[in-house]
Amino acid sequence: MRCKHKIIAGPDTPSAWVVRFAPLIPPQGEVLDLAAGAGRHSRLFLRQGHKVTAIDRDVSLLTPAPGFEILQADLEDGSPWPLPGRKFAGIVVTNYLHRPLFVHLIDALADNGLLIYETFAHGNETYALTSPRNPEHLLQPNELLDIVHGELSVIAFEQGIVTRSKGPAVIQRIAAAKTYGPHRI
Repeated sequence: MRCKHKIIAGPDTPSAWVVRFAPLIPPQGEVLDLAAGAGRHSRLFLRQGHKVTAIDRDVSLLTPAPGFEILQADLEDGSPWPLPGRKFAGIVVTNYLHRPLFVHLIDALADNGLLIYETFAHGNETYALTSPRNPEHLLQPNELLDIVHGELSVIAFEQGIVTRSKGPAVIQRIAAAKTYGPHRI
């Protein structure tokens, strides 16, 4: 499905895409917020009663709280995956792309767990006010579908132009579950 000119909220507001699919994460299941930034999605899941592990290179904007594990890690420096063997009921990633991590994300997803992913896509480079513009940091058309094919069950997928406070952007997003049967929607 293509989305065109939907509005994405500001930097402190959880993504509408994440909010839409958050209820599908098993109750009280642990959530991984990868490249957590200031923790807008971590706070959302903590309010919903989940334990949350947040990872980012810079964790200075994250505030410790009960049930909230904060890990500082540079996920792009070639270091080993910082969560070997850990499984999560939900994994959320927004506005971040480092392709070598996909294998770890799929492996870290527990059975019946949900991956919610949303980031910039090919075509974003045409918008001067919006970054990133480097093709290495932009998903190719249908790339998220290709990555999860045969590994996860797609619940929803969109790609296209969105309107944000910073101007238009091209994004791609997916909600996909690690399950072998129908997933509650």
